[in-house]
Amino acid sequence: MHERKVPLRKCTGCNEMKPKRELVRVVRSPEGEISLDLTGKKPGRGAYVCKDPECLKMARKAKRFERAFSSAIPDEVYARMEKELAANE
Repeated sequence: MHERKVPLRKCTGCNEMKPKRELVRVVRSPEGEISLDLTGKKPGRGAYVCKDPECLKMARKAKRFERAFSSAIPDEVYARMEKELAANE
């Protein structure tokens, strides 16, 4: 019997490959709204980040979400994501 393959995703902050369930999905909805997807089921384009607020800071500084979603991301969206991440720990 062979083991199930664990889906891996790359954190946009630290650039490490990690099991998908250890990461938080950030999603851009078809309407262009960007939010944390804690269920992993929201429709739209997804990018992943560690549950570590430091990784979110690194991704923000390097503008990796802007690149992933090819759109500008307002500061209040980052502020909300930081708050949600902190609450989710």
